[in-house]
Amino acid sequence: MGGLYSIGIPKDSVVKYETAIKSDKFLVLAHGTADEVARRKDIMQTTRPRKLHCTSSLVGNRRGGAR
Repeated sequence: MGGLYSIGIPKDSVVKYETAIKSDKFLVLAHGTADEVARRKDIMQTTRPRKLHCTSSLVGNRRGGAR
């Protein structure tokens, strides 16, 4: 899970995500502009996820949104 931390996901979140994955759950990462991420969040909400978390603090965003 070092890869998650290396892209800017906080350590405490990495531990939560790692535990979830080991419990046969899923982790979906999306990257884009604020509007694109908001749209993706809306789409994901339609699937009634147990948890849905969005952040704008990832490395790609600090690089000016480079993809």
